[in-house]
Amino acid sequence: MDSFLELALFSLIMALGQFSPGPDMLLLTRSSLHHGARAGSSTALGIATGLALHSAIALSGGVFLLQQAAPMITLITKILATCYLFYLAWMILQASTSLSTSANPAPARSHFLRGLTCNLLNPKVALILASVCTPFLHKNASPLRPWLLASIIVVQGAALWILWAHLLQHNRLKTFYEQHQDRISQGFAAFLALLSVLLWKP
Repeated sequence: MDSFLELALFSLIMALGQFSPGPDMLLLTRSSLHHGARAGSSTALGIATGLALHSAIALSGGVFLLQQAAPMITLITKILATCYLFYLAWMILQASTSLSTSANPAPARSHFLRGLTCNLLNPKVALILASVCTPFLHKNASPLRPWLLASIIVVQGAALWILWAHLLQHNRLKTFYEQHQDRISQGFAAFLALLSVLLWKP
């Protein structure tokens, strides 16, 4: 397959994965709806920063080394991730029912750190990236291929997520969220709690 077509296929696969249901997407969507586009964009940049580290681990063979040399790291990460997802669920349930964009919005750094922490504490991200990237790192690939794949993962992810954060500001979506945000927040919290349990699924 032509190199350009391979990279295009990889971009498509990553785009589908980046918009699949999970802790990152759930946090991004909720932050964008409840706190606005700026908060959503900051969350997206935090998630993308975490992806940069996961990409480095996946593309350098670090996943294999971690699995072989330090299995306790995976266990500790799962425990921390479970606690953090439950914490996020609790924070969502405790949040004010009024939109934060009209009150005292949290600083962008706060949303960035939430996105970064949520991504870094997901132990499956590096494993998934390693499995997806491997077929595109065949012997005929350019030496620059790992860098290109990492760039697609991080830059494309950040761009699409920021676009998503802005799309969620559509008047109809915002109005619907304002009218039903209690139930929606409860749904987000329940889903986060469920995801924290699914982290332990083999």
